[in-house]
Formats: sequence, structure tokens, C-alpha cells
Amino acid sequence: MVSQLPAVNASLNALTGCFLVAGFVAIKRGRITVHRNCMVAAFATSMAFLACYLTYHAIHGATPFPRHDWSRPLYFTILISHTILAVVNLPAIFAALYFAAKGRFSAHARVTRLLWPSWIYVSVTGVLVYFMLYHWFCVSPS
Repeated sequence: MVSQLPAVNASLNALTGCFLVAGFVAIKRGRITVHRNCMVAAFATSMAFLACYLTYHAIHGATPFPRHDWSRPLYFTILISHTILAVVNLPAIFAALYFAAKGRFSAHARVTRLLWPSWIYVSVTGVLVYFMLYHWFCVSPS
């Protein structure tokens, strides 16, 4: 089961991205209830990702990047930016949820103008990191 967690994590990241896009579209169309539901779902899938990610790394440890060619600096550039933004996003996500729950929508909007692009970047690069680590670059170069 542990060996399946990276794929589960990538799927949770992809789902989060889908919920983020759907929530963005919903708020632009004035569909507040749909927006709220999408953003709560994005938060839930992000928290499920975090739980699975921590479980996997507690049991398995780090997975080394298998290649030592041009793809290595690209992989680490994506991974480092992904990781830093994921850490920075967490308190911003809690702030956005707090402001929305309290009905402080102008504060919520200020936070999310910066948070949304960062959160979608983390979701997309999470899937990209998974494919780079476990699929695309695992075949040895000829």
C-alpha cells in the first residue's frame, strides 16, 4: 500500500488543482455557494495530500532523483519552488478560510489574490514532480 502513496499524492494534487480552477470560475460567475464548496474541497484534498505525503515519507524516506543529466537541475528547481510555496501557502490558506468563515470578504479577497496563483502552481508542480520522479525520467538515457 505504501508504494501506491506517490500516485495517490499526485492524484490528490490534481484534484486540488481541479477544485481550485472550478472555484475560481464559480466566483467569477457569482456562484458563491459553488465557489465555497469547491474551495472547501480543495482544502480537504490538500489536507489529505499532506497526511499521505507525511505518512509516505515517514515510512519510506526520501526518494532520490534517478538521473544525473540535464533533467536534474530542472527537477530540483521545480521541487524547491514547489516545496517553498507549499509551506508559505499553508498559513495563507488558513487565513483565507478564516476570513471567509467570518464574512470578512474583502480581507479574504486580498489574501486569495496572491494565494490562488501560488496554490494552483503548487498543485500543478506536485503532479509534475511525481511524473518526473516516478515515470518520465526513470528510463536510463541511451
